[in-house]
Amino acid sequence: MQPRTHHCAQLRRDDVDQTVNLAGWVNNYRDHGGVIFIDLRDREGLTQIVFHPENGEAHALADKLRHEDVVWVRGKCVPRQEGMANPKLATGDIEVDGTELDILNKASTPPFTPDDAGKVAEESRLKYRYIDLRRPGMQHILRTRHRVTKIMRDYFDEQGFYEIETPFLCKSTPEGARDFLVPSRLQEGCFYALPQSPQIFKQILMVGGIEKYVQIVRCFRDEDPRADRQAEFTQLDLEMSFVEAEDVMAIVEGVVRRIWKQVLDIDIPPLERMPYNEAIRRFGSDRPDMRFGMELIDIADIAKKTEFGVFTNAIENGGTVKAICVPGGGAMTRKETDALADWAKGFGAKGLAVTKVAAGGKLETGIAKFLAGAQADLIERSGAGEGDLLCFAADTSKIVHRVLGELRIIMAHDRGMIDKDDWKWLWVVDFPAVEWNEDEKRWDSLHHPFTAPSDEDLDKLESDPGAVNSKAYDIICNGSELGGGSIRIHRQEVQSRVFRLLGIDDESARVKFGFLLDALQFGAPPHGGIALGLDRIIMLLCGTTNIRDVIAFPKTQAGADLMSEAPSPVDDAQLSELQLRVTAP
Repeated sequence: MQPRTHHCAQLRRDDVDQTVNLAGWVNNYRDHGGVIFIDLRDREGLTQIVFHPENGEAHALADKLRHEDVVWVRGKCVPRQEGMANPKLATGDIEVDGTELDILNKASTPPFTPDDAGKVAEESRLKYRYIDLRRPGMQHILRTRHRVTKIMRDYFDEQGFYEIETPFLCKSTPEGARDFLVPSRLQEGCFYALPQSPQIFKQILMVGGIEKYVQIVRCFRDEDPRADRQAEFTQLDLEMSFVEAEDVMAIVEGVVRRIWKQVLDIDIPPLERMPYNEAIRRFGSDRPDMRFGMELIDIADIAKKTEFGVFTNAIENGGTVKAICVPGGGAMTRKETDALADWAKGFGAKGLAVTKVAAGGKLETGIAKFLAGAQADLIERSGAGEGDLLCFAADTSKIVHRVLGELRIIMAHDRGMIDKDDWKWLWVVDFPAVEWNEDEKRWDSLHHPFTAPSDEDLDKLESDPGAVNSKAYDIICNGSELGGGSIRIHRQEVQSRVFRLLGIDDESARVKFGFLLDALQFGAPPHGGIALGLDRIIMLLCGTTNIRDVIAFPKTQAGADLMSEAPSPVDDAQLSELQLRVTAP
């Protein structure tokens, strides 16, 4: 086999009469009356190869070719016959007249071909990932991922950041999701944890005077996977010293602006800022999708005037009543609207009340009979018109916002209200520092315990924690949280106050975060940063809603690698060496 002269998407009419060497996989093969055609594929694309009977040995070998055989071909680049060009292929004006052929590896019959991968179950594609990776779609995604990481590294190098690796074997600090634990062979009974993020280490780097740190880093969280989350994922992590929130946001806007321009040729305008409370009030979510309307409508004052007990009871118990107007939703059937009520129960609601707007602005069906004296006010407040559907949630504010926030997303997708070519960006800012955990009767960090409270709210930390805002910020694109960050606490006394608020006493704080608390004593500068989800960025750029599509070797919803069959049992000798044993469940 001689070296390749071209890849399989490279040849054009200007290359006619050149003798070329190509190599790749047999994507397709056809025998047209003794003349054999194959489509040869490599990661760049396809080239059609033709083998004529007069090229005896090459033709005889070509007759044995089947899907996914690996071959090397030598031949002359020739123009396709008149009327036989393929405008769908970059190489569609030419073909290669094959004169030499070497079968480098004969493939067994594959469980599916790359062209058919979209028709098979995802489990099969993950089990035979090496075949699935040959798909042009997967090749495009991984090429895009490579381009994005290069753009990131070039950008941050220009901005004066150092790329620094942080440890994978860390101390367990289980204040967030579950840690993945790694037993230590050398220190009996002790465990490392895989990092959920490099948070503490990057703060230590700031104390160490690095000033500008960046890393494209793997992170690990032992939690149930979902469509946009895996137990192991990749993030762009950065930290800066002597900055305010706006400095960090400006740096991040610069990198996403460059990515979208170079990958999609899309110009991102300056990002607007939206306070957390406004996002929740208008959209029921701290990651609002701004590409469509259906904003939440507060109707608590109107609901008080109705005879509908669900509404009045919610208000009397300190809750609220809100609605969304679904354009054209009046066409939904009774079965469909009843299904929405069952769906809402999955978010803790007792149900979902609906009614439809008929001709003349009259409410019909659903709860219309309970709204007799409030119909005109509801129509005016909601802006609903004939054929629209009004959906109501009455409960605690948290449940109402969650139900209607998710419902507006579902309705927009189901009713085709989203422009796929639209891009809506914003920063959500002014997050509360803590939220009340009703189950455990304590305060939890809304971001993490190292997030700095707003300076003007420091005096409320002990007296009115729920009124304390933080210096946190999330970047949102089309309803997806691409990243979250904050200005950090850089003074030990403030960090200790926050720990006490969260129920972390001095002894526990010393055990979990002692080295960070020590570092804050020795000249820690003001600092802040952010982490952007690389996987989610690639999902948006490539137009997929499944995170497994953008990771070369992902896990299933059950956390399994079907190809390598991980996780798997280990033998007794390995367990013994680690002083471990497996007990029956």
